Amino acid sequence: MSNRSLNGTDFTAMVLAGAEQLQQHAEHVNSLNVFPVPDGDTGTNMNLTMSAGVTELKRGDSSSIGVMSGILSKGLLMGARGNSGVILSQLFRGFSRYAAPYEELNTLQFASALQSGVDAAYKAVVKPVEGTILTVAKEAAKHAVFFSRRTNDITELMEEVLAKAKETLAMTQDMLPVLKQVGVVDSGGQGLVYIYEGFMQQLGSGLVTVPIVKGENVRTAYAPHVSESPTAQVIAPSPDAPISAQAKLETENIEFLYDMEFFINRQLGEAQGTDFDEEAFRKALSVDGDSIIVISDDDVIKVHVHSKAPGEVLNLALRYGEITQIRILNMREQHRDLLSAGMDGAPEPEWFAEIPTEPARVEEPSEPPAHELAPYGFVAVASGEGIADIFRSLGVDVVLSGGQTMNPSTEDFVNAARSIAAQHIFILPNNSNIILAAEQARELLEMERLVSVIPSKTIPQGIAAAFAFQEEEAFEANQDSMRDAVNRVKSGQVTYAVRDTTLDDLHITAGHYIGIQDSKIVATEEQLIATARLLLTKMLVNGDEIVTILTGSDAKQEDTELLVAWLEENYSDAEVEVHEGGQPIYPYLFSVET
Repeated sequence: MSNRSLNGTDFTAMVLAGAEQLQQHAEHVNSLNVFPVPDGDTGTNMNLTMSAGVTELKRGDSSSIGVMSGILSKGLLMGARGNSGVILSQLFRGFSRYAAPYEELNTLQFASALQSGVDAAYKAVVKPVEGTILTVAKEAAKHAVFFSRRTNDITELMEEVLAKAKETLAMTQDMLPVLKQVGVVDSGGQGLVYIYEGFMQQLGSGLVTVPIVKGENVRTAYAPHVSESPTAQVIAPSPDAPISAQAKLETENIEFLYDMEFFINRQLGEAQGTDFDEEAFRKALSVDGDSIIVISDDDVIKVHVHSKAPGEVLNLALRYGEITQIRILNMREQHRDLLSAGMDGAPEPEWFAEIPTEPARVEEPSEPPAHELAPYGFVAVASGEGIADIFRSLGVDVVLSGGQTMNPSTEDFVNAARSIAAQHIFILPNNSNIILAAEQARELLEMERLVSVIPSKTIPQGIAAAFAFQEEEAFEANQDSMRDAVNRVKSGQVTYAVRDTTLDDLHITAGHYIGIQDSKIVATEEQLIATARLLLTKMLVNGDEIVTILTGSDAKQEDTELLVAWLEENYSDAEVEVHEGGQPIYPYLFSVET
């Protein structure tokens, strides 16, 4: 079926078909996980991410591809789960940015939108790894740009994109030796290929033969049914827990005492036409200020800052236009009034309005102003009620229930952070597959408050980071000390293998137990205790380390006692602690610190 352009209606149908195709094969994508663990979840994460986007897309009703791709991007962004889900959301985020001004796309524009998506995804990943979904998307988009000069048919172009994606997917084994070692292609790349197959299916006859497993073909009809994306369970402190820090705050300790809000009208004043360098402007404001919010469009810039030198702030702003709607409050004076009124006589807070496109109207306050917020707040991810209790005991405000088996979405992190009345938020992902979603949430929150993602990849690393926090220290000092704590911990976990495989000359049998140190399988035995002992032997170097054992929901008391007795006999200088973690799938989590 020939198609010279792609509008919002066509695009929506393609996405629904792609989501359906991915959903049908999510378990196959999961099975491609390199580690033979029972919780490989790339397919699940991509499916849940795509489902969140589809949920938003179904609420839209426009023939404009710019509008509909923007709606999809928003849903994917907030629903992104795991590294694969975040990368998928960025691919469509970049696509939507290119498509935004268009009602429909021709072949050249469609190819450019795909390339824009690749650019956004690579930018989002700190250290991109070739041989993954990124490479599949990159090579497919590069070929699309090349071939779009030779056809004006969207269907023909998509057919080429899919063929190139499949070709690149097969080559991922040569790019990442570990994939060839275990005999699989990249799972994220396979998920993207399934989405592209759905696109092609919709653009073609509406019915297509899709290869699922080698030697097997299944004839699949388009049926747009995608499951709703679940929201991560929030394990939060009791609602009557104290939040306000006013009683502990000394008035004279409010360093940046002038709370300033104003607009800069770029079309008025002597600075018309002056280029606005937002990064340089923020840097200049930070010299004598904090709590900085700068949001700009072509005509208006809105600014919020707490500053020691309001005059210098206004002089800086005047370089870029005429200042309007100025509000300056003395926060020391406000604090004295709050204290003298017994915290009950404070005026209602006034919040910074959006850039006005019409006469300003009063917005309801969504949270207390910055001077009423506690200095620090924490969000942590944990699987198991015992582990959640440990984090709560260390001062974590909100514990998101998640881990390998269920990754919290970007929206889960955003909502958790917004529920905490604190100026600075630390996020402990505690899983390498959750860090990108946490970072994406940090970017979305940067206009509201300062958020730092401590890159904890395991539960022991997260606990060590929380231990290292000192409330009296500055934000940057705490950030550094928590990152250092993460790097000092050795993490171990014991689970069982779901398939036969060979990794680094280690022959693994399905049903046997495996011991993982940090991100490498280093032990495998038929029996649980034997595997745990072998793993601990590799983790304990000096014999005088601190060993923490977190028992899972499947751990037996008698096994744990045997393990502790073995440690006491063979590592008499080691300090051993045992806590009930309650985590599923992993009978034991180990932490070793010097």
